[in-house]
Amino acid sequence: MGMDFSTLRTLISRYCVGEENWVDSRTIYIGHKEPPSGTEAFIQQRYPDNRIVSSKYTFWNFIPKNMFEQFRRIANFYFLIIFLIQLIIDTPTSPITSGLPLFFVITVTAIKQGYEDWLRHKADNSVNQCPVHVVQHGKVVRKQSRKLRVGDVVSVKEDETFPCDLILLSTSREDGTCFVTTASLDGESSHKTYYAVQDTRAYNTEKEVDSIHATIECEQPQPDLYKFVGRINIYMDNEPVARPLGSENLLLRGATLKNTEYIYAVAIYTGMETKMALNYQSKSQKRSAVEKSMNAYLVVYLCILIGKSIINTIMKYVWQADANRDEPWYNHRTVSERERHILIRAFTDFLAFMVLFNYIIPVSMYVTVEMQKFLGSYFIMWDDEMFDEELGERAVVNTSDLNEELGQVEYVFTDKTGTLTENNMEFIECCVDGHVYVPNIICNGQVMTGAGMDMIDTSPGPGAREHEELFFRALCLCHTVQVKEEETVDGIKQGIHQGKSTSFYISSSPDEVALVEGMKRLGFTFLRLKDSHMEILNREDEIERFELLEVLTFDSVRRRMSVIVRSSTGELYLFCKGADSSIFPRVISGKVEQVKARVEHNAVEGLRTLCVAYRPLSPEQYQEVCDLLNGAKLALQDRDRRLAEAYDLIEKDLILLGATAVEDRLQDKAADTIESLHKAGMKVWVLTGDKMETAAATCYASKLFRRNTQILELTTKRTEEQSLHDVLFDLSRTVLRQHGGMTRDTFSSLSGDCTDYGLIIDGATLSAVMRPAQEDSNSGNYKEIFLEICRNCSAVLCCRMAPLQKAQIVKLIKASKEHPITLAIGDGANDVSMILEAHVGIGIMGKEGRQAVRNSDYAIPKFKHLKKILLVHGHYYYIRISELVQYFFYKNVCFIFPQFLYQFFCGFSQQPLYDTAYLTLYNISFTSLPILLYSLIEQHINMDILKKDPSLYRDIAKNSLLRWRNFIYWTVLGVYDAVVMFFGAYFLFDNTTFTSNGQLMTTNTQMMFGNWTFGTLVFTVLVFTVTFKLALDTHYWTWINHFVIWGSLIFFVIFSLLWGGIIWPFLNYQRMYYVFMQMLSSGPAWLSIILLITASLVPDVVKKVIWRALWPTTTERIQNQRRCLASEPSTIFMLSQTSSRMSF
Repeated sequence: MGMDFSTLRTLISRYCVGEENWVDSRTIYIGHKEPPSGTEAFIQQRYPDNRIVSSKYTFWNFIPKNMFEQFRRIANFYFLIIFLIQLIIDTPTSPITSGLPLFFVITVTAIKQGYEDWLRHKADNSVNQCPVHVVQHGKVVRKQSRKLRVGDVVSVKEDETFPCDLILLSTSREDGTCFVTTASLDGESSHKTYYAVQDTRAYNTEKEVDSIHATIECEQPQPDLYKFVGRINIYMDNEPVARPLGSENLLLRGATLKNTEYIYAVAIYTGMETKMALNYQSKSQKRSAVEKSMNAYLVVYLCILIGKSIINTIMKYVWQADANRDEPWYNHRTVSERERHILIRAFTDFLAFMVLFNYIIPVSMYVTVEMQKFLGSYFIMWDDEMFDEELGERAVVNTSDLNEELGQVEYVFTDKTGTLTENNMEFIECCVDGHVYVPNIICNGQVMTGAGMDMIDTSPGPGAREHEELFFRALCLCHTVQVKEEETVDGIKQGIHQGKSTSFYISSSPDEVALVEGMKRLGFTFLRLKDSHMEILNREDEIERFELLEVLTFDSVRRRMSVIVRSSTGELYLFCKGADSSIFPRVISGKVEQVKARVEHNAVEGLRTLCVAYRPLSPEQYQEVCDLLNGAKLALQDRDRRLAEAYDLIEKDLILLGATAVEDRLQDKAADTIESLHKAGMKVWVLTGDKMETAAATCYASKLFRRNTQILELTTKRTEEQSLHDVLFDLSRTVLRQHGGMTRDTFSSLSGDCTDYGLIIDGATLSAVMRPAQEDSNSGNYKEIFLEICRNCSAVLCCRMAPLQKAQIVKLIKASKEHPITLAIGDGANDVSMILEAHVGIGIMGKEGRQAVRNSDYAIPKFKHLKKILLVHGHYYYIRISELVQYFFYKNVCFIFPQFLYQFFCGFSQQPLYDTAYLTLYNISFTSLPILLYSLIEQHINMDILKKDPSLYRDIAKNSLLRWRNFIYWTVLGVYDAVVMFFGAYFLFDNTTFTSNGQLMTTNTQMMFGNWTFGTLVFTVLVFTVTFKLALDTHYWTWINHFVIWGSLIFFVIFSLLWGGIIWPFLNYQRMYYVFMQMLSSGPAWLSIILLITASLVPDVVKKVIWRALWPTTTERIQNQRRCLASEPSTIFMLSQTSSRMSF
């Protein structure tokens, strides 16, 4: 029966086009040509077009999708419900009081997010509409990139970017190779060699290429940049010839063609199926920690609101238990009201109380926060210190929703190439048998040129001269460098005598280029590789020719490369260069100790070092080497292992020649920036696609690793010797033995007394660590062990990372139990995934395209600007918005709690304490502008101090200003102030008498007694108290502060005078007429207002004085010192009436 089902499944798979074809592989018809009849079925599959989409909305889904995202916010949804309630039932206040602010918030936010997405659409269109050249019917046709289809044959010229993932068919070079830079994909700007299909590389014209009759079978799209499996079936006389396809034949979208005039290639993956697009993370709405705190506070206040409404509803029906109170003579009910069920009446009253007290939830806070974020982001863009003259670029803010998150970063994940470094290798020195050579050194007051050798110490003797020249020849021959000759505008090659052409070098390794250029400066010039012969120009301007016999390529396990050459005199040499750890154990003679001492010295200086050795070969030995290599290359099984064993047997019994030192120049102030981030309490991880040795040298140079840092390796090389399980537990024991189970945060201040650990992990090992646990294995806790090791390391280096692995690392840290705030910074398309995954993504405007900048939240010209954007802008934004949030909740508690108390004195009749105008304008006009301005320009500490003392960043770490104890303090303070205002005013109205004309007057203050007078008095004290509270919290005063703070109070007074001093024809009631003026005409009322304001503010002032004296923070200590010293005027924020630009 099982066989029957198996057969049925096979038949279904076959007749449904093949399960395998749909799931595991795809068939591509080159030029959309059908295969010859009788060979295979022609099944044209559908593939996506070549459009790239980084935007979030379309024209059609913007309104519903944006509305859905906005109403996911608790506050927005709540106010929508309140607005609907006001429309449905009879409530004490007008629906306009809730609907208008809500409409304003939704509209402002939608416009801002729509504008940001429009910019993304614009950037996408510029990419999708760029021209590409497609071969059709023997001619080259120009198309827009988005119209490219799988199967199209594309022509790409030098320095053009590949529009999609392509299989290379032919090139302008005779050997069918082309050179490509993949900087925007894996961060490496060096040149890589790719190979055309063997049977198609001779097709070099449009007509020839169009005549190719072939199909490609390959795997379905997957994100691994370094893996590709496929085959091409070429039909010759209707007989297919199959050839394998690998990653060496695959040209990836985003890479650039170099040193090759043109290529022809066929599109296999397009649009969002390209490997570059698959390595992009999907865009998701990022929310800051402050916004999450706001939502949590909102829930608490919502519970308070519901509690107050329930209490008042119950108390109302307790009050109305007496029949006289239930239906007094002046307020008889209608028949329908009498017949309504008591539960319905109670529920309606509950909703009415909800509407009356709903102002405790500050809808205007969300408007103010949106405006603060949007306007505040301009200070980053206007910052002159973050303007780069070389690029002519300023910082860019792509989304302003995360400004305050810049002040909460705990982990920084940075790319290496182009982010930490300038990607410029420079040859520094070489050491031959202990003698050091430095090009262009100043010697005896004269600058020595590259015509000869410049030596630091004594010249070698005549016997060492031969070794010295052999060393220089070794470096001129042991590489994979290509030579490209520069051409003039007229196309005539520039050149000078004796074959010295003005050329430049390109290679898959920038180190090799630096070494070859260094040798050129020391007198030995590599000229070219032609017909398997390498030509070099020696110091005597003589051309030497060496036949290149074999290249033993570099790999990260061996960490060395070798070449076998034959000189013009017939001598055979094996020249080998590599890391010192892989060369020294294979050396049998040479001045090992002297060279080793120099290598260690250069490593401490952060230079990249390589050792050079050689081995003379006899013809018999060479024949053995050839047999060994050919046997390994022809192996069909375990080819890589057999080649590695062959290389190991060949590269032995070496004679040490010397060592080199190359500098991968760091970006300006990169080391200072990383040091500042460490002092600020942030952990810095370097995630790079580069090899381990290169990345480690950069980490030393950038002070990520220090001299005393003990390096722990979690790499493929180590896991080959031990199991991953054993390696992880060994490393875990190592770090926990030192730290006693504590995390590094526990003793960060004592780090000088304990061992500093640095971890190095590579991509392959990370994949093993991240692999889901099997039921029958004990690997389930690998992630936790790995995280525990990382927590106890001061720095982590992840090398050989695929773009998606970078995002996985960030996601792993984000999801750890501490839930730290993460920041990712990079400059290439290979960094886009981690930029999108991190809480904050920053793109650098480097040499590797604009994908990172387009997909980032913020973009800066150079890595050094990260210091200011975090330590200054981030610090300020967090301080400002945390005060804004707490202050809004505080002032709304002060505003609405008297309304709650008032219900106990008005029979729970839902009578408003304040006039409708005051209810509407309190948050919109009277108190909103001062806090908005405060949240834009407040500076509690001078910018220069924040830059000099990064440890101040720790004061605001982990959302410290928005913790629950701060929230409770502000809420209690608001309740206290409300009680003082309400009962202070109540006692003033305690004794009343009738005047001769029948008016009710207060005995104490001689004010006209009435509920609107009482409410106006409370409201006046309220507005002045909350404004003075903000003034007391302000540290940085400018004329604009004074204008807004005192101006808002004057506006309140003027509005009250006008509102109560004129008969308004559009109002059907005039309850506020003359109330405010009559209140101000009473002298005791003035005194009462002053006393109540003072009584409200005193406890907060006393608490601050005591706290500053007994338990000051680092920030408060500096503030006190600044007050004692003569402070210089701040240079952070300058407002000028004559200038349209702000400097921040």
